[in-house]
Amino acid sequence: MSPEEWTYLVVLLISIPIGFLFKKAGPGLKRWGAAAVGLGLTLFTCGPHTLHSLITILGTWALIQAQPCSCHALALAWTFSYLLFFRALSLLGLPTPTPFTNAVQLLLTLKLVSLASEVQDLHQAQRKEMATGFSKGPTLGLLPDVPSLMETFSYSYCYVGIMTATGPFFRYRTYLDWLEQPFPGAVPSLRPLLRRAWPAPLFGLLFLLSSHLFPLEAVREDAFYARPLPARLFYMIPVFFAFRMRFYVAWIAAECGCIAAGFGAYPVAATLQCPPPSSLEKAAALEYDYETIRNIDCYGTDFCVRVRDGMRYWNMTVQWWLAQYVYKSAPARSYVLRFPPARSAWTMLMSAYWHGLHPGYYLSFLTIPLCLAAEGRLESALRGQLSPGGQKAWDWVHWFLKMRAYDYMCMGFVLLSLRDTLRYWAFYFCVHLLALSTLGLGLALGGGPSRRKAAPQASGLAPEKLREE
Repeated sequence: MSPEEWTYLVVLLISIPIGFLFKKAGPGLKRWGAAAVGLGLTLFTCGPHTLHSLITILGTWALIQAQPCSCHALALAWTFSYLLFFRALSLLGLPTPTPFTNAVQLLLTLKLVSLASEVQDLHQAQRKEMATGFSKGPTLGLLPDVPSLMETFSYSYCYVGIMTATGPFFRYRTYLDWLEQPFPGAVPSLRPLLRRAWPAPLFGLLFLLSSHLFPLEAVREDAFYARPLPARLFYMIPVFFAFRMRFYVAWIAAECGCIAAGFGAYPVAATLQCPPPSSLEKAAALEYDYETIRNIDCYGTDFCVRVRDGMRYWNMTVQWWLAQYVYKSAPARSYVLRFPPARSAWTMLMSAYWHGLHPGYYLSFLTIPLCLAAEGRLESALRGQLSPGGQKAWDWVHWFLKMRAYDYMCMGFVLLSLRDTLRYWAFYFCVHLLALSTLGLGLALGGGPSRRKAAPQASGLAPEKLREE
């Protein structure tokens, strides 16, 4: 492991005991104490590069104040434009930010775009009330008011998940619910934390072993391409395995930090219409879960059948963010983006841009829409015509090909450069050719988009679903 990876791990582990300290604190101590810890971690790991996050926050807050009715699109444009400047600093002769600064900036972008969207929803609801002349009082699921600058700072620098770059992401409404938990002592933490944490040491050992036996750097060496083709093809399997184990450990540790603080805990049966418990006894009698901040389903990621379902189980809160603020918000006036495959490609393009400017990101993410279209068409055309035994065999083959597709795409994600990615994929670009031929066969057989029942939605949707019922 690199020094940066050790630092990430230490920060994630430190957040767990800190969470227990904040869990039963009052709203004020939670808000400002969590922000102070997060800002301290940012200053310690990012140093003067903390200025980038400060500028991003101030710019977003100014847009919210100036144009609350359209601040979502403006915040998306501002934060994503700043990402371009942020990543071009070395080209401009300015100091290059640390990897920790990049991690903070990535999560901050998600949070500020989401905050602007929540403020816009509040403003639109208020305008509707003024137009009708009828006030219904506070609307369930909306923010109580527009956050002040200091409240925006406290949300932005809250230590929860601040160093994990890609999640768990949480909305400002979820953050407020944590601050205002009526009986935080009744929310279980230790047992859910132990249940969530137990596989992490095993995943860590598997990561260290697989990354040692199959180092990524070997793929960049000329000697690697002197190996037989089957050996080169096989190599992407342990590389993706090590990649998964690394993120499983990071995300489980980040989730444990949330669980320790009681962050993201909601009653299992709660909906918008359910009032909060009125006493400690009633609160203690409820069953709680932490699906709101669940960012990874390890079993689902490894053993789901379809490429589409694999996306739902991986980086779940960020997948929700992409669906809510990119896929659903694609320009409605664009004829091309009215079609789901084009919207998927648009979403993957934005996801690649959010991750960085390396060509490998774009080559990998833009392969996903092709795989989605291919599996959907062929499944719709053939699977339903098979016997139950045939469908079971189909699913096993589908699972195997799904895992190989992700192995293949992972190589672009980790190799990063155009040269290294294309050099590795150059064994006939097998996944691209397989997806294209599968898509062509599905179209020839008359298959439309798959009507098969989707896998359960990512748990990261839990808070948003909760607030729309």
